Amino acid sequence: MERTLGVRLFIRAPRGAELTIDGQAFLPHARELLRAAERAVASVRTGRRPLRVDMLASRSAASGVMRAFHRAYPEIELDVVMLFGIDDAVAAIRSGAIDASFRAVTMPGRPLPDDVTAERVLDEPLQLLVGPAHKLAGARSVTVAQLAGHRIWMPGIVPGTEWATFYDDLVAEFGLTIEVTGPNFGSDALLDTIADTPALATFMGERTRLVWPEGHGLRRIPVTCPTPVYPHALLWRRHDPHPALATLRVYLATTAAGQDTAGTWTPSWAIPR
Repeated sequence: MERTLGVRLFIRAPRGAELTIDGQAFLPHARELLRAAERAVASVRTGRRPLRVDMLASRSAASGVMRAFHRAYPEIELDVVMLFGIDDAVAAIRSGAIDASFRAVTMPGRPLPDDVTAERVLDEPLQLLVGPAHKLAGARSVTVAQLAGHRIWMPGIVPGTEWATFYDDLVAEFGLTIEVTGPNFGSDALLDTIADTPALATFMGERTRLVWPEGHGLRRIPVTCPTPVYPHALLWRRHDPHPALATLRVYLATTAAGQDTAGTWTPSWAIPR
């Protein structure tokens, strides 16, 4: 190191060594470099780094579940990421980039790899969201059959994703009309359009958290007979050694216990409860 720096760091004597003035100047920086190296190693060492969990959106049901988990186990450090599709999520799980992901699986013809497993952890009922001038705005609930012929606008659906497959099956089963026309400008633009357009409605998860201006007068209406539910599952890599993953799985099993599935609909490919 002295040869690299071109200075003497130590005064060497028969009884030991002492720092030179240059050595004293160099020492605090060297210690900081060592601490940085230790932090870098700890950040990726399983069991010491945060538990990394993927979800689709910050306002989704999975986000609410993870916030509740954090309140129950504040000592567990979390990293929350948002990947796009199930292929990205599975690749990240297999590489160890994340520990778990909330997804609706498995899609037809696309089984999970042998080293990735999944458990169904949350059934989220769908609700109909309408503006104040919509024909169904005054209803306390609507049946799936009543939605036939109504325009349900969902511009965020992307072909090839797990949620697109879910809604394709919903349309095929009940003869609904779901439109995906136009660019997706985000939830605020969607809410504005639904509030101002009497002919349009959209689907929203019961646990999805959205806030809109009071003047919008939007209505969230339960869908019944049957109630379509989005089957959230937790995916993880078999033999993932992160100790907090087991705690999360036990927590999800406890909170999911007792969910009533009578009178609900899920696609045939959803993981059984």
